[in-house]
Amino acid sequence: MTSPSSSVQEARKALGQRLAGIRTEAGLTKRALANRLGWHESKCSRFESGTRAPSEADIRAWAAACSAASEAEDLVSTARGIDGMYVDWRGMERSGLKHAQESVLPLWERTERFRIYSPSMIPGPVQTASYIRALLTSIRDRRGLIDDVPAAVQVRVDKQQIVYGRHTFSILLEESVLRTRIGGPEVMAGQLGYLLSAAALPSVSIGIIPQDADRSGVWPVEGFFLYDDHTVNVELASAHLTITQRHELALYASAFTDLYALAVHGTAARELITAAIHSLG
Repeated sequence: MTSPSSSVQEARKALGQRLAGIRTEAGLTKRALANRLGWHESKCSRFESGTRAPSEADIRAWAAACSAASEAEDLVSTARGIDGMYVDWRGMERSGLKHAQESVLPLWERTERFRIYSPSMIPGPVQTASYIRALLTSIRDRRGLIDDVPAAVQVRVDKQQIVYGRHTFSILLEESVLRTRIGGPEVMAGQLGYLLSAAALPSVSIGIIPQDADRSGVWPVEGFFLYDDHTVNVELASAHLTITQRHELALYASAFTDLYALAVHGTAARELITAAIHSLG
């Protein structure tokens, strides 16, 4: 897959191309535009190449100088979207874990088809309350956050009602996820038992990629949520990444298809989950 910041950079390049197009349509060279704005020509070049992000004031000044003031607000909206693509956890969780959980609710509600790949943990839609509590407590302690874990757990549990609605979930897990102990043996036993129950729901499909699968052509990648065909969320060690660039969405959709082909489903998947439960002793 691409590097974590590539989506942001590609989006900035696309914005830069739009700015360049507006300048060209106005019949201005970069030097002429820079003179109008009292900037150095290199500033225009950096904006157009995407190597520097323009401020909202820069964008409005650019549009006005190119007699394209009517396009300013759309450009500003695009720039704000780019700024929101890569959000470090400190910024996202500054107001607590409850707020971070609530922030994705609108996206969840409007999504009909979820495709989820997780190489490290059971994903949110099929987590138990105890598993969620163990995860969020660890995050709170590791990042030194305010203690709103009970409220955050309740938000995530409430979000799970979505699996009983019109939405569909196709979830792929690496087999190692089943044996990654979070919260201790009792919590994991309950979580894996719930995973078996969730797999029986008509809206949920769970595939497990066996540890002995031939990975010559399809390597594990970062975990991701693909919402319909319009958005990908990736949880990185440092930040929450939102991807909306069409060609990158296609890469994640293709990766999901390839990973799906490696997974086992139905009885074979249930056998792997049951074996993991038995391994807890």
